[in-house]
Amino acid sequence: MDIPERDRGALDALARKLGISRAELVRRAIELYLRQKCNGREEAFGLWQDRAEDGVAYQDRLRREWQDDR
Repeated sequence: MDIPERDRGALDALARKLGISRAELVRRAIELYLRQKCNGREEAFGLWQDRAEDGVAYQDRLRREWQDDR
């Protein structure tokens, strides 16, 4: 793995502060990054684009239906 020397120093300092190895710190960083980037949001983006009704109008219509049911 090619990590620039300046970054290795910062990683080593943080690993010492946390009491873990550099490898463990990198594993945790990768896990966090993947959780943030691969959580399905990309797949959901744009799903509503082909609808004639926008999302807020849809919510308002549903809320009116719920109020009418009382």
